[in-house]
This record gives sequence, C-alpha cells and structure tokens, in this order.
Amino acid sequence: MTDLTPNSTFLIAGIIFIMIAVIGQSKLGFIEINPGSFGRLLALFMGISSLLYALGLLNFSGGTLDLLRTYLTE
Repeated sequence: MTDLTPNSTFLIAGIIFIMIAVIGQSKLGFIEINPGSFGRLLALFMGISSLLYALGLLNFSGGTLDLLRTYLTE
C-alpha cells in the first residue's frame, strides 16, 4: 500500500466510522470521542456506505455502465 487509492481511502474511513459507532464514548489519551446516540447512528450509516463503496457495490466504472446500457437497449 504505497499509494493511497480511493478504494483504500474509503476502506479506512469505513473502518474508522464503524469503530466510532461501536465504541461510542471513549477517551484515548488527549482525544475524547463522545458522539451521542445520533452521532453513533450516523457513523454507522457512513461506515457501512463507505465500506460498500470501497468494495465496489456502489462504484461502477464507465465500461460497466456502457455494457449495462447496451444490454438493456437490446
């Protein structure tokens, strides 16, 4: 992982958001995380959507969309 691709960025962000949603209120040295119930729910939603985007379920390339368009028109 010498370069930071968009997929790895979304994967890391998804893992961090899921950790915030699961752990909730915590204090790590000088960093204090206190999201509240709405913040935990929002972090869970953002984490799941980031992981899905990183896995490619929401990341369609131009070639895939062209193949889908030609299949549907025929």
